[in-house]
Amino acid sequence: MAATMADVARIAGVSKKTVSNFFNGYPYMRDETRQRIEAAIEELNYKVNISARNLSSGRTGTIGLAVPELAHPYFAELSQAVVTAAQKRNLNVLVEVTDGDREHELAVLNGTGGRSVDGLIFETIALEPGDIDEATTDIPLILIGDRVHEGRFDFIAVPNEAGAHDATAHLLRAGRRRIVALGMEDSPEPTAAARRHRGYLDALREAGVEPDPRLFVGPVPWTRTGGAEGVRALIDEGVAFDAVFGYNDALALGAMSELQKHGVAVPDDVSVIGFDNVEEGRFASPALTTIESGREWMAQKAVELLAQRLSEREARSGTTLLMADHRLVQRASA
Repeated sequence: MAATMADVARIAGVSKKTVSNFFNGYPYMRDETRQRIEAAIEELNYKVNISARNLSSGRTGTIGLAVPELAHPYFAELSQAVVTAAQKRNLNVLVEVTDGDREHELAVLNGTGGRSVDGLIFETIALEPGDIDEATTDIPLILIGDRVHEGRFDFIAVPNEAGAHDATAHLLRAGRRRIVALGMEDSPEPTAAARRHRGYLDALREAGVEPDPRLFVGPVPWTRTGGAEGVRALIDEGVAFDAVFGYNDALALGAMSELQKHGVAVPDDVSVIGFDNVEEGRFASPALTTIESGREWMAQKAVELLAQRLSEREARSGTTLLMADHRLVQRASA
């Protein structure tokens, strides 16, 4: 016989109403209670009768996730984390790839893409603050990522400045002084590159190290190819450096590969550090030191907050601003 919600409540040691609150995104539940319910669901392999629940609520049981691309490891891993978090709440996820195109992002934001979802988790890289302010979407929306949009909608942000500061400070503590800032962009907007560069500069100045613009590399694509080409240009120009801070892991991995092609030992001659802690970095040689930017936490919190908004009868969206935590993941490259 299939498990019931009452069975979940019994195993978790809570009331049936508490289990219902869990699935509806109730915001004031203790972490310990939430974990017990999740464990009971897994133990019983409990499945909500989604069709009946959706029929009574007028919902589809599906949420949307819009990301710039899936070929990039960061967005692929973020998407998987959102899907995993949603499955625990018996929600399906419809993934939309925007290619970072502004018109495509506008269509997603304003619900003109022809997709029917109950709510949306959206990582935008092309929209401007005015686009967000003028959005006509009528479903709950959770913004995530690098561009902090304060105002009409909930936002969960990547700790760009703090993470970049700590990455640079780690290199400085190791005695490195000629640190390449790999991944600059020519943009007046508060992009991830601009915020990470600000953290990089703050760490240098705190250590009494004068920034050298010759070590600012970009704009380059935030890919392994971009990282390799950026470092190759420095080597060809004869610019001296003893460390590379890639503004994401792909840049750092490309830089490390190019250094090794030129006979430069990592980390003995040049230390390399990245940002994002994608899975690939663990298996590089040497393994990549990086900043864990809270991807899993962001995904879980975004789904939790969206479920909460879906459960509210009046408030269709909110203005919560959350910042993910970060930590240094030290491996062999720095």
